[in-house]
Amino acid sequence: MLSYIRSYLLPVVKLYLLGLEVLLVQLFSKTFRLPVMPRQDGKVAIVTGGGRGIGYEVVRHMARLGAHVIIGGRDEQEGLAAVRRICEEYKEAKVEFKKLDLASLQSVRQFVQSFKKRDLPLNILINNAGVMLVPEGRTEDGFEQHFGVNYLGHFLLTWLLLDTLKNSGKSGDFSHVVNVSSSAHRIGEIRLNDLNSCQCYSAYRAYCDSKLAQLLFSSHLHRELQDGGFSVSSCAVDPGMVDTALYRHLWTPLRLAQSALARLLFRTPAEGAAIVLYAALSPALEGECGGGYWANGRRETTTPPTFDLKLQLSLWEASHRLLVLQ
Repeated sequence: MLSYIRSYLLPVVKLYLLGLEVLLVQLFSKTFRLPVMPRQDGKVAIVTGGGRGIGYEVVRHMARLGAHVIIGGRDEQEGLAAVRRICEEYKEAKVEFKKLDLASLQSVRQFVQSFKKRDLPLNILINNAGVMLVPEGRTEDGFEQHFGVNYLGHFLLTWLLLDTLKNSGKSGDFSHVVNVSSSAHRIGEIRLNDLNSCQCYSAYRAYCDSKLAQLLFSSHLHRELQDGGFSVSSCAVDPGMVDTALYRHLWTPLRLAQSALARLLFRTPAEGAAIVLYAALSPALEGECGGGYWANGRRETTTPPTFDLKLQLSLWEASHRLLVLQ
């Protein structure tokens, strides 16, 4: 009984209480407004999950600023529809869709291989796609879905594109890696002996753990890049509670309540995207001023595990082993 409460019930209660806390803070806080960002002509960006929600608004805004934006997504129909809508709105937009399934390491590798054949620069990588509270299942390569899609797929994507990001950044004009995370990382836990959540599975716990993994990866990557003297920054961003399809796997009564109240209480996708765009485009967030965890347009302090350098390194090394990277 105690094991059930600790493994299944406690993560559920913790996540919903955290959600309520975040929503209350959000309701009584001033909405972040994106300042005027510089033109992005000649720059290339990749946005995962850019066919809808926050990702779509990010792509739309960057295209308006002149960037060449590539949407990486699993749903081709949705992605192509997003491209059409943006091109109809901005006739000179440079937007395209490329197939990318983060639940398949082969798909990630093929996406990167196809991109590199074009010999394009890469100035911005936004790891936005994600899943939340999906039923227990495994990716094509046998990884738990939250860990595989939210974290490991993006880890591999970033790693394979890192040389291009390094070559594209320069002093005063850094390349940027932005990992779209969540306040749920605060109640996450990294169990290095059970990264695949094989013991006492809980979708709630798996989601929170994957979001903490994202922050640990983002922090370690930023430090590695700065120590190496590269003109690339890496940060994690929390867009807040946003009215998107991410919540479709909530417990049914709560999902119905969320659907009814989201337009009144949640941020719009455009408001959530503003925080992501600030991290990706602001000239002020480069070098020592970059990195960290951002919410509401400002750097925020988060939970102690996020700053655990030993844990960051251990997860980094474990991820390399799982992905068989040199």
